[in-house]
Amino acid sequence: MTEGYVSVIVVNWNGKEYLGPCLSSLLTQTYPSYEVILVDNGSTDGSIAYVQERFPQVKVIANGTNIGFAGGNNVAIKVTSGEYVATVNNDTVAHPRWLDELMRGAQSEPSVGMVASKILFHHRRDVIDSAGIAVDKAGIGWNLRHGERDNGQSEEPAEVFGACAAAALYRRAMLNEVGLFDEDFFAYYEDVDLAWRARLRGWRCLYNPRAIVYHVHSATGGEGPSKNRLLGRNKVWTIVKNYPSPHVLLFLPLILLYDWAAIWYTLSRGDVSAVEGRLAALRLLPKMLRKRTEIQKKRIPWAVFPLSTPPSPLVALSRHRRSQVFRRAH
Repeated sequence: MTEGYVSVIVVNWNGKEYLGPCLSSLLTQTYPSYEVILVDNGSTDGSIAYVQERFPQVKVIANGTNIGFAGGNNVAIKVTSGEYVATVNNDTVAHPRWLDELMRGAQSEPSVGMVASKILFHHRRDVIDSAGIAVDKAGIGWNLRHGERDNGQSEEPAEVFGACAAAALYRRAMLNEVGLFDEDFFAYYEDVDLAWRARLRGWRCLYNPRAIVYHVHSATGGEGPSKNRLLGRNKVWTIVKNYPSPHVLLFLPLILLYDWAAIWYTLSRGDVSAVEGRLAALRLLPKMLRKRTEIQKKRIPWAVFPLSTPPSPLVALSRHRRSQVFRRAH
C-alpha cells in the first residue's frame, strides 16, 4: 500500500457524454499522488473505446454487465492498493484542488475514515446538492443543505454523519475493517449504509467545503419509479442492518410513521414504486438480519452516531419539490 496514494474510481454505465469533462477534471488535479480508474458496467454507447482513445492514462475495468454503483466500485477497490479511495460519479466535474482538499481533511485526524465534498449543481453552481450525509431519527438518509444557496460564505470543515459517494474519500484502513459497499443494494443508500457501519466502529466523517465538485445529478440513473423502488428497498435494509438497539425500538413508531407517509405520498400520485420497493426489501429480510447480527456484534460500545431530528413532513416535501425543480432545470 502506497502512503498517501489515492485510487479515484469512476463507475460508468452508458454515460459517454459526461466522461470527457469528468475525466479531464480528474486528470488535472493538483494533488500529486493518485490514479484514475474507470469501471464500465456493460455500456453499449462506446464509452470504453472513447476513454481508451481520449484518455489513455485512465485505467479501464470492463464489466460485461451492469453490476451497479456498489458492485462497480467494489471491483476497483479490490484491485487497487492506494491508501485512500475516492469515488466519483461520472456526471461530475471536480475543482482542480478537490482531491487536495479531501486529503487535507483525511489527514487531519487518524479517526477520520470518510471525507465529504461540497457538491454543487452543475447548471446552478450557486446551489448546493450535498454537504455530506445526515441520518435522522426516522432512519432517513438525506443530503445536508440540499437545495440551499451557496453564497460563498466562509465555511470551516465540520463533522457530518457520512459522505455522499457521488464525490467522497474513504480511508482504505476503514474499508478493510468495516467492509466495502453492500452489493445487494446495487445503487442508492449504499453510502448511507457504509457510513452507518463505519460509525458503529468508531470512524468519523469530515465535511470539507473547499473540496468542490459540480454534479449534473441522476444523469446516468435518471429519476422515476426504478430509482424510487431502489431507494425504498435500500432504506429499509439500511435500518434493519444498522440502526442499533435499543434506539431502533425507541424510535420505531417514528420510523413507521414516516415510512407510511412516504408510501401514501407516492400512491396519491399514482406511483406504486414505493410499495414495490418495500416488498422487495421484505424478500431479502432474513439475509439482512444475518448481516445485522454480524454488524452489531462488532459495534464499539462508545461509537457515536449523531442522529438529526427528523424534518416535518412539510419540510421533507418542500425539499423534495425543490430538488425536482433544480433537476428539471438541466
